[in-house]
Amino acid sequence: MEILKNSSDLRAGILLKEDVYSKTKYPIMRKDTELTLEHIEVLRVFGIKKVLVEERVTKKEDESLASTMSTQELMNDLPMSMYVLRKQYNETVRDYKKEFFYWRAGQKPDIVKVRAFTLPLIENFVKQKKMLALLNEFSNPDEYIYHHSVAVGILSAAISKQMGYEKGDMLQLAIAATLADCGMSKISPSILEKTAFLTREEYSEVKKHTLFSLKMVQESPLLRQEMKIAILQHHERLDGSGYPRGDKLGAVSLFSQIIAVADVYHAMTSERLYRPKHSPFKVIEMIKEEEFGKFDLKVVEALQKLVGDLSIGTRVKLTDGELGEVMFLHRDAPLRPMIKKEADGSIIDLTTHRHLAIAKIIE
Repeated sequence: MEILKNSSDLRAGILLKEDVYSKTKYPIMRKDTELTLEHIEVLRVFGIKKVLVEERVTKKEDESLASTMSTQELMNDLPMSMYVLRKQYNETVRDYKKEFFYWRAGQKPDIVKVRAFTLPLIENFVKQKKMLALLNEFSNPDEYIYHHSVAVGILSAAISKQMGYEKGDMLQLAIAATLADCGMSKISPSILEKTAFLTREEYSEVKKHTLFSLKMVQESPLLRQEMKIAILQHHERLDGSGYPRGDKLGAVSLFSQIIAVADVYHAMTSERLYRPKHSPFKVIEMIKEEEFGKFDLKVVEALQKLVGDLSIGTRVKLTDGELGEVMFLHRDAPLRPMIKKEADGSIIDLTTHRHLAIAKIIE
């Protein structure tokens, strides 16, 4: 007997009696598919309210599975909800914090373990690029150092993929970036937990963390040598103004520049105990303009495409709280478009209103 049934009332074993669409050219599930718990979850995520079903269990399991996409393929293509991704992120940060205390006690990083709890999260973020712009909102200023390491791993992976690196390089760099600050575990907790700007002596102590990080991973065969160099150099700058050695231009690896840009971007977009956060758009602009000559522009452009890509019609929130729509993009200043305000319909050109910037994209 065929009936129209609420999705919330479905159970495993029921047969679909018509193709199911969800604003898609092809059906997400086909007629005569035998529903499993995974299928029912997919229907829920896609917002399908009712489906035509036959209230009996089919014996043609192989045929029903062949009639639709595999459940795993379908689940892989679903956008992960903010709640689920944030939960996974918080669990990863907790795991990283636990390892950090082991390092502080004298243990060396267990890279197999770090890979196991970080890569699933990193791969989810890389697949869902729109979530990257929200990383700074996930961060907690009281435990910033742990959040920062996880976020820099995520951003470095995404940037390297955007630049066309193969998956093996991307995953190696993701782990190197996550471990780039493991040497902070050797810095005095009183310095790391300070709620004001550091003195010159304290900052000199913090700058040693790149050397400590390298020493901690140096003997591991699980990281390639160029990734270890990237860890050492992630605070070097192309103009020679970085540390620990003041390397410049050709002496600074591109892998280290990817970690460097990810590091600076997340630090400046996250709330800290001693200063507020900046908007992602403002930070990319600052990296390109105020920090010009310090970072490889190919890396900065890749980051901009990931977290600051705008198009005509994009709805945005400005740093003064106003909502608006992108009306025109300047070729030479794409981060400062002309915005039509929702409140009164007036047009504001962000190239001439430098006190304002885009705070975030509104979906």
